Amino acid sequence: MTPGFDLARILLVEDDEGDIAYTLDEFREHRMRNPVTVLRDGLEAIEFLERRGAHPDAPTPDILLLDLNLPGVDGRVVLDRVLGNPRLADLTVVVLTSSPLEEQLLRDFGVPTEFYFRKPVDFAQLAALIRGIDQFSIVVDRAR
Repeated sequence: MTPGFDLARILLVEDDEGDIAYTLDEFREHRMRNPVTVLRDGLEAIEFLERRGAHPDAPTPDILLLDLNLPGVDGRVVLDRVLGNPRLADLTVVVLTSSPLEEQLLRDFGVPTEFYFRKPVDFAQLAALIRGIDQFSIVVDRAR
């Protein structure tokens, strides 16, 4: 760990196995040491974030990478729950989108443009966003 910095805990909520594999491969390729939890549906994400169901002791993530198109409870519902929960007020939400129409929906929802990315996620853009959040750091292991 880098002295003086906490590693940002990342929650990736994505149902597409290919997108999950790609994102995790990018993190590994760039030797990112931040802890990443992967969930595959919106209901489980809500339970994790609200510490309910199978996740009563879940750590509160610092960054949520959220796919909008999830099975069952979709990402818009998760986003609404996050924005309505005062305990999650400091959570940085990065919305993963696959189309310009979804980007317009995000603008209409009031999500700042720097907090959504087209899939697949560009690691350099994501790293820059994380570095720009003052209290967090991503740690890249350059020793290899």
